[in-house]
Amino acid sequence: MNVGVVGTGYVGLVVGACLAETGNDVVCADVDGRKIDRLKRNELPIYEPGLEPLVERNQKDGRLAFTTDVAGAVERSDIIFIAVGTPPDEDGSADLQHVLAVARTIGQHMNRSKIVITKSTVPVGTAEKVRAEIAKHTRTPFHVCSNPEFLKEGAAVDDFMKPDRVVVGVDADETARVLEELYAPFVRTGNPLIFMDIPSAEMTKYAANAMLATRISFMNQVARLCEAVGADVSLVRKGIGSDKRIGPAFLFPGPGYGGSCFPKDVKALIKTGDDRGVSLDVLKAVEAANDRQKMVLFDKLSKHFPQGLRGKTVAIWGLAFKAETDDVRESPALVLAEALLEAGVTVRVHDPEAMQTARMQLGDRVTYAPTAYAALEGAEALAIVTEWREYRNPDFSKMKGVMGQALIVDGRNLYEPQRLAGLGFTYDSLGRQLACASS
Repeated sequence: MNVGVVGTGYVGLVVGACLAETGNDVVCADVDGRKIDRLKRNELPIYEPGLEPLVERNQKDGRLAFTTDVAGAVERSDIIFIAVGTPPDEDGSADLQHVLAVARTIGQHMNRSKIVITKSTVPVGTAEKVRAEIAKHTRTPFHVCSNPEFLKEGAAVDDFMKPDRVVVGVDADETARVLEELYAPFVRTGNPLIFMDIPSAEMTKYAANAMLATRISFMNQVARLCEAVGADVSLVRKGIGSDKRIGPAFLFPGPGYGGSCFPKDVKALIKTGDDRGVSLDVLKAVEAANDRQKMVLFDKLSKHFPQGLRGKTVAIWGLAFKAETDDVRESPALVLAEALLEAGVTVRVHDPEAMQTARMQLGDRVTYAPTAYAALEGAEALAIVTEWREYRNPDFSKMKGVMGQALIVDGRNLYEPQRLAGLGFTYDSLGRQLACASS
């Protein structure tokens, strides 16, 4: 099939590369000329495991192309995915100006009947706005669909190639048949391809992310209570996660959720509810709890230095909002770094992939260490924010040798408390009792 993808950000690039991998003729269009030039040289603007070889192979084989000619991409394509950004407005609602600008271009260059698919995360009712914008500029018949993405950063290629499910909101049976053919290679193992009405598809994306965000904030609050009552959140997690009605996923406490999806989507769903007279009180509590959770590591560090943090040196391991990505949007690590800087702390940081993206926000106010151990030099404390694999089994003797004080504040519960105490560390994790070296 001839497929166009407008937008070469995180979603558009994954969609385009994966559809090309299954034999489709795909062109990805973007108005950012520098980005397109880099993509033509197989230089990706994001870090995503497995994506670079897909882009390189499919460009080489002629199935994937990149262009700044959005109009030309529209004209050559039978199926067009809109995958541009929908950043939050000040009131929390999704900003649809880029989506509607693409719709306008599609309408102006509708040279034959096409299927237009909103892939961007958009609130209920957006597909009809897209339809209306296209219809202003053409009399050629067309179809509009909603096909929300459920891609996890760090595992997006696998998620697209082997999806749990594919959700598509359609406006006609003939559209469903075309998209059934397009997605057939990805659901061969029997995972469902679910067709539904368009508003339900749009709602499904927000509801899914809101549910996951709720589980995260709930477990973070349980962890806080575990510390207060002397319980171990790791055992509590196992106890409740074995209940089939609950399951084990998304029950790990952490320093708060971040990234491009959960914070934005929770805000947008709250705003949609408020606009329709439905107060989503649970999600408002989720958002407030997450805002507080992003300060949990700063609060712990402050307790370990009752005379104040000013003049101290703190190392941070992990800047990305999660492992296997270089995305620092809404990252708890940046919140921690800013709070430490405000408190007069010298901050040393390390991340395997996110140093450059973090530098765009932190500038030269922190020291960017070339290795995890280099970040520890002279530090009175280490704060672990992101669960990169290389942090999971470090050389603790080496760590203790370079640190000024053997204090670890762990936002990911990577280590066993008593073992760390036995190695001479003061180890403060989430939802578990403080472990201190015996004197």
